[in-house]
Amino acid sequence: MIAYLQGKILRKGGSYLVVETGGVGYKVAVSGALALSAKLSWEVRLHIHTHVREDQLSLYGFASLPELELFEMLISVSGIGPKVGLSILSSVSPAHIRSAIISGDIAVFTKVAGVGRKTAERLMVELKEKVASAEQDQGGLGVSAELSESLSALESLGYRRHEIKEVLKQIPKDLTDSAQIVRHALKVLGGRR
Repeated sequence: MIAYLQGKILRKGGSYLVVETGGVGYKVAVSGALALSAKLSWEVRLHIHTHVREDQLSLYGFASLPELELFEMLISVSGIGPKVGLSILSSVSPAHIRSAIISGDIAVFTKVAGVGRKTAERLMVELKEKVASAEQDQGGLGVSAELSESLSALESLGYRRHEIKEVLKQIPKDLTDSAQIVRHALKVLGGRR
């Protein structure tokens, strides 16, 4: 099983990257925010979930281990497969997913294609305790969902956590969307190299 990939981005689409490592190109399904922030020929590091069916082997990539763990929690719920799990992570930030599960906000999930009311309710019931216990273990980072998602996307592109945090502290308050934050941070980080 493939658990981690590091390599250059050969090709990208709205929901995937082709990552070359060791002379082999791997097509990896990723969140929309990660696909948007990635640039061709950049070095990327991805935590991988390998999904095997009798007729297909699919790779799902995530910028951080906590994001991968959240994805694996989501797909453990009956009725949520990898495509729907990735769709949830593309539509809603990981921090917002966690808070919606803990607070029981079903509307967050029913807005995502492929998730009906019954599936959203099942998700709440099955994951509430797991997510609450994971939140306690992390001790509440006190970081906005958008900044957390931006940090993960920039880490996957090879930037070091300490330099990303430095740049994210200087993000203008009017930038609230994670894609805008990533674009701004890339301009600043690109100027340093």
